[in-house]
Amino acid sequence: MYIELNTEKCQGHLRCMDLAPELFDCNELGYGELLSTGEIPKQLEPAARRCAANCPERAIILNPVDAR
Repeated sequence: MYIELNTEKCQGHLRCMDLAPELFDCNELGYGELLSTGEIPKQLEPAARRCAANCPERAIILNPVDAR
């Protein structure tokens, strides 16, 4: 699975960072920031799904590996 963060939609609620600190951090402006890009490990997929489901701005996009 690939994860993306639409930084134009992000409003800095940081639920993603609370739910998956292994995937997200806070940038210097107080907005969410992905710690790495590209394919995420299988064991982090449930956390990524929780983040996407809990983002009020729907700024987290998940794509299957075969969609690229």
